Amino acid sequence: MNEKVKSGSRNVAIVGPYLSGKTTLLESLLFVTGAISRKGNVKDSNTVGDSAAESRDRHMSVEVSAASTEYNGTRFTFVDCPGSVEFAQETYNALIGVDAAIVVCEPIRDRVLTLAPLFKFLDDWEIPHIVFVNKMDRANIHVLETLNALKAVSSRPLVAHQYPIMQGEQLTGFIDMVSEQAYQYHPGAPADPIPFPENLKEEEHIARAQMLEALANFDDHLLEELLEDIEPPQEEILKDLKMELGADLVVPVFFGVAEQDYGVRPLIEALLREAPEPETAAERRLKNIKGDTPIAQVLKTFYTPQGGKLSLVRVWRGKLTDGVVLNGVRTGGIYRLMGQQQQLVNEVAAGEIVALSRLEGIKTGDTISTEQPSAMQLPKAEQLEPVYALAITPEKRNDEVKLSAAITKLLEEDCSLAWEQHGDTHEVILWGQGEIHLQVALDRLRRKYNLPMTTHLPQVPYKETIRKTVASVHGRYKHQSGGHGQFGDVFLEIKPLPRGEGFNFNETIVGGVVPRQYIPGVEMGVREFLAHGPLGFPVVDVAVTLTNGSYHTVDSSEQAFKQAARLAMQTGIPQAQPTLLEPILHVEVTTPSEFTSKVLQLLSGRRGQILGYEGRSDWQGWDKVVAYLPQAEMQNFIVELRSLTLGVGSFHWVYDHLQEVPDKLAERVLATNGNGNNGNGK
Repeated sequence: MNEKVKSGSRNVAIVGPYLSGKTTLLESLLFVTGAISRKGNVKDSNTVGDSAAESRDRHMSVEVSAASTEYNGTRFTFVDCPGSVEFAQETYNALIGVDAAIVVCEPIRDRVLTLAPLFKFLDDWEIPHIVFVNKMDRANIHVLETLNALKAVSSRPLVAHQYPIMQGEQLTGFIDMVSEQAYQYHPGAPADPIPFPENLKEEEHIARAQMLEALANFDDHLLEELLEDIEPPQEEILKDLKMELGADLVVPVFFGVAEQDYGVRPLIEALLREAPEPETAAERRLKNIKGDTPIAQVLKTFYTPQGGKLSLVRVWRGKLTDGVVLNGVRTGGIYRLMGQQQQLVNEVAAGEIVALSRLEGIKTGDTISTEQPSAMQLPKAEQLEPVYALAITPEKRNDEVKLSAAITKLLEEDCSLAWEQHGDTHEVILWGQGEIHLQVALDRLRRKYNLPMTTHLPQVPYKETIRKTVASVHGRYKHQSGGHGQFGDVFLEIKPLPRGEGFNFNETIVGGVVPRQYIPGVEMGVREFLAHGPLGFPVVDVAVTLTNGSYHTVDSSEQAFKQAARLAMQTGIPQAQPTLLEPILHVEVTTPSEFTSKVLQLLSGRRGQILGYEGRSDWQGWDKVVAYLPQAEMQNFIVELRSLTLGVGSFHWVYDHLQEVPDKLAERVLATNGNGNNGNGK
């Protein structure tokens, strides 16, 4: 590194499952550090973290929110991340720019499994993290059981940094596992030292021994001391905690009740003392990038209610000053954030997370630099694939011209959204991570861009084909309206093709009974008819051969033969036993192994064909189930899958093939779409 980053800052993400209390913890951290004089709460929609209108409406975080504060001379920038799995992309994008993370969870055994994907992401990216077990006043399992449950979903060893002191269901204090000093909590004030509770001596000793053994796995000197029954000095334990946390080798665990500020002061003291400085994360991220050019990375893109663009960035190297040109774009201003409040600053050094205005054309995840950054692209969080869709239409027809530009901005703010203009159904389809995710996106379209939408489930792009050959079908078009008439006469053979072959057109004309210049018109008429078959859907896997015909030297034309071909197809296709086809998807479902049997039942119950299952590579205790699933059964599949798997199951899908719809279901689809329009068949 050519520039040493000041250690007077820490960038810490607050992450965890929905309802674990992340935003409440942020509010408490800001309160005890003096950044705010009065705490808000989620129910009253007045917290710093949930400042977006869509968050306040739902009493839940739906986007990343940053807030800066100072404590004991160190600037902390906390990044509050959504907990719902539907907004995981926001969390992952932000995590790659922090120095450490606080993983907030509840002491409820059944919900610990929801941490598994988050732990996996943190460890894959080597992001140091601390666990804060919140809501200890609602604990339903013993402390040691909580620790064991957490250890089961973490690839890194968990070490209890504290041991909670409980009186019944109430958290009253804690024992610091390094000093073995006990403390009692007081509302609105720091905890006071108290005598060690004798009734917890055995339990605390077990937890402390486990902590020291975990640290000794990475420190030979500490291991020797433990083997010789030598009590290690506190300074050595703290040094090991700092070193091994910074290298993402261990995960310290704290306990508290954020709503009452219990455990919050010890937590921020530990962050100050043991969390890695910004240069540690910078060295890890920039290990393959030489030089001293200023480099930053966009963690989140906002479009403010006033219409301005803000980019939340992590400055990895160098300084950024007001008006700096990054990737060829001159920035408007540099701001520290407190939710939606902005504090203008003239310059920031490496190691800070700030917002830059007017970075037009620069997206979330992009590496930005004062030089062209082609050779210094920092890795981005993997893009989550969409799993839920709605077809959208502006309530006002005149708004259709504004939709494309608004959706482009919407996708800049949230890159886990996608949209398409479907070629078969002609619908505008908005894709996302779930129903709430798309509702939030629609709220933003309405609020920010004055584009209220109507929605419905996307139509299934059914096709139709034929089952039998029609050897010869006649089509004659004759029209006389004064002057030259119109005359075309064709005989066609229509036969089915193997699935996936599409459409073939041939001709076996001899003797010039249909002149060469009119044959393209015949093919055109056939193709136009196949675009909308007798069942109301495009016809595929059909071969049509022009075998015979006749013409008039004056009245025949390419247009007349086109009409004759359409008439022949109109007669012939219904005779060829048309049948309905549905798209079949190849899906790979990932789930904790304990839910695999339920996932198999879910797939089978939705007409899925199970192809097999196996352990998920690099995910201990997880399975991957592979199956064929009709697209008509996919719409709410993610909803049921998450319901069965505590929200952590997911799937990847690709289109695979077309398959005949079972007769009874086909009757229902056709009855639903009796007007010839496409539909979803549900």
